[in-house]
Amino acid sequence: MWERIIALVIKELLAILRDPRGRMVIIVPPILQLVVFSYAATLEVKNADIVILNRDSGKWGHELIQRIDGTPTFRNLIHTNDDEVLHDLIERQEVIAALQIGPTFSRDIEARRSGDVQIILDGRRSNAAQIVSSYLGQIVATLADDLATPRQRAASVTIAPRYWFNPNLTFVWFTVPSLVAIIALLIGLVVTALSVARERELGTFDQLMVSPLRTHEILIGKLTPPMMIGLVHITLYVLAAIFLFGIPLRGSLILLYGSAIFYLASVVGIGLFISSLSMTQQQAILGAFVFIVPAILLSGFATPIENMPDWLQPVTFVNPLRYFLIVVKGVFLKDIPVSEVVHNTIPLALIAICTLSAAAWLFRSRLE
Repeated sequence: MWERIIALVIKELLAILRDPRGRMVIIVPPILQLVVFSYAATLEVKNADIVILNRDSGKWGHELIQRIDGTPTFRNLIHTNDDEVLHDLIERQEVIAALQIGPTFSRDIEARRSGDVQIILDGRRSNAAQIVSSYLGQIVATLADDLATPRQRAASVTIAPRYWFNPNLTFVWFTVPSLVAIIALLIGLVVTALSVARERELGTFDQLMVSPLRTHEILIGKLTPPMMIGLVHITLYVLAAIFLFGIPLRGSLILLYGSAIFYLASVVGIGLFISSLSMTQQQAILGAFVFIVPAILLSGFATPIENMPDWLQPVTFVNPLRYFLIVVKGVFLKDIPVSEVVHNTIPLALIAICTLSAAAWLFRSRLE
C-alpha cells in the first residue's frame, strides 16, 4: 500500500512542479502577499494632509500649529483664511481633516479659560479620520496639560497605557504572523483544487479510478503533496518573520507545527471537495477563490469577529483560518499555552475529518 501511495505522491509533486501554472501558483502569490500585506496593507495613518484655518493672532495658536507640524504623522499643512477653500479641499479629498483655531484662543488660555478648537474630518474615510482625530486630540491635550497650573495637574487624571504583546503597536507584528496562516490557506487550497480537475482535463482521472489504488490511498496521495508544500511555505514565512522583520518568537515551534498539520489537513480537505465538484481547472480556481475571500474576511484578521452581526458569527465556526490565526499569533507574540493550542486545534481536526470524508465519498461515488 505504501509503495502505491508514495508513487502517487511523487506523481502529484511532478505534475505540480512541471506545470507552468502550478509553479506560478506556488511562487508568485506568496511573494506578492508578503510585499502587499507587510508594507502596503496597513491600518496605520501616515503622511496625512490637513488644512488649518487659524483665526487667532496670539502665540498659543502659533504654538499649536508648530506642534502639529513637528509630528511625523502629517505631511502637508495647508494654511488658509477662507472657509470655502477649507470646505473645497475636504470635498475634493485633498485633505483628510481641517483644524480651525478660534479668534480668542490665546486670550482664553492666558485667562485660564477653555480655548476654542474645531476639527472637521472627512467621514468618507471613517477609519483614517478617527485615527487622525485621535492624533490631533492628543496634541491639543498635551498643549493643555503643559499650560495647566501645578494644582490643575495634581487634580487631573493621567492615563498611562501599556500595550501587551506589541508594546510599540508595530503593524508588521500583526500582519506577518497572520500571513503564515493566510498564505498556507491560499497555496494549499489552490494547489489541491487543481489536483482532481487537472486529472479530468487530461483524461487520467478515470485511469486513476480503475487503478489498483483504493479510495483512501488516492485520498492520502492527493492530500500529502499540498500539505508538504504548505509546510514549506509556513517555514519560509516563519523565517522571514524572525530574521527579515525582527518579530519575536515567544512560543513553541513544536506547538505551531503540530497545529499547522491539522490546519493544512482541513484546508486540503476543502480543496479536494472543491476539486471533486469541478470539471475544469478554471472552475477549480474560481471555486477556491470563492472560499478564500470570505474565509479571510470572516477569520478575524481585518475586523474582530465580535463586531460582526450575531447571525453571521456562527458561520465563522467552520472557518479553519479563524482558529489557526489565534495559534500562530499566540505562538509569536504571547507564548500561548498548550491548552489554548489544543482548544483551537480540535475544531481544525473536526473540519478536516468532515471535509476529507466528503471528498472520499465523492471519489467513491465517482468510482461506482
